[in-house]
Amino acid sequence: MNNKDYYQVLGISKEASDEDVKKAYRKLAHQYHPDKNGGNDKKFKEINEAYQVLSNKEKRAQYDRFGRVFDGNFSNGGGNPFGEGFDFRNFSDGFSAQGGPASGWEDFGNISDIFDAFFEGIGVKKRRTYQRGSDVELHQQITLEEAFTGTAKAIKFKTFIGCSKCGGTGYFPEEGLKDCSACNGRGEIKESRSTIFGSFQQIRPCGKCNSVGQIPNKICGVCSHSGRVSAEKEVTIDIVPGVQEGQLIKLPGAGEKGERGAESGDLYVRISIKPNQIFKRHGDDLVIKKEVDIVDVLLDKKIELMTIGGGNLEVEIPKGFNLKERLVIKGEGMSRLGGYGKGNLLVELEIKTPKKLSAKAKKLLEELEKEL
Repeated sequence: MNNKDYYQVLGISKEASDEDVKKAYRKLAHQYHPDKNGGNDKKFKEINEAYQVLSNKEKRAQYDRFGRVFDGNFSNGGGNPFGEGFDFRNFSDGFSAQGGPASGWEDFGNISDIFDAFFEGIGVKKRRTYQRGSDVELHQQITLEEAFTGTAKAIKFKTFIGCSKCGGTGYFPEEGLKDCSACNGRGEIKESRSTIFGSFQQIRPCGKCNSVGQIPNKICGVCSHSGRVSAEKEVTIDIVPGVQEGQLIKLPGAGEKGERGAESGDLYVRISIKPNQIFKRHGDDLVIKKEVDIVDVLLDKKIELMTIGGGNLEVEIPKGFNLKERLVIKGEGMSRLGGYGKGNLLVELEIKTPKKLSAKAKKLLEELEKEL
């Protein structure tokens, strides 16, 4: 038995809509894809297996009712529903698709076709849905200053784009269409099949017209009827202030173009931030090291600091301040994502002492010690 709970694999409930199933699958597929860092091939296969069942209305109905999906090999944990000892591989008294005797089970046809006809019913039309374009993921590096202010970046990448010659349709509508002679414009072909269960009508997609029912009088030679061509594409992404390291920015419909007018995939841009020589980022806070002279500290002189925005800032060290602690300057850190203010600037003070003291300087320090 197959004990996998496909709903649990995708992290959704049994009441999930088709769109919920698709969203859950895309999210997990991105996370566990074997080509990605941290990917998991076994988990990725489980996710695909669950999606193949739950994204198909008929298979999902079977799974919800029987806890399994019947196919030609009785996979998916279905076992042999006709009981032990009944081996279809040794069956030799069946009938061919034309109704005559078959030489063996291999000539009987795919058992999944029979079950598909049984569960789907007779006369249900299935028009082909052209393949949606694939999602694309790219990497974009920016500076810490750009992460602070926000920026726009133009990105170029190779992918499929819509064919400009035919407008992405794969043919020329003005030349007209004609009904497919193989299916008489229905987009599907009915076949009668005699089986051990009785006579069935099998409906299959028409291969000549790709289930459309019509054939163009003139197809596009540039894209070979696909509606798309391989080319370099350029998009501009807006990076908002406060963007985080590794953040994924989604541009819906900016990925690979689908075939023959089908929707395009999405573009995902992963952000990385270059190390900064002056500032270190900790969330929304910035850390900076500042060397100060011990004499300046004792004389309450202000210290000058650079800010991430490019300005200068003068601050005083509070009296009685522990120089081992960080000096906190509020509101001078990174922009917070969403525009909710800024983090803090944390100053690590490095005390500079004189390399050599004159006799006079030592005497003055001794007097200062007595005074303090």
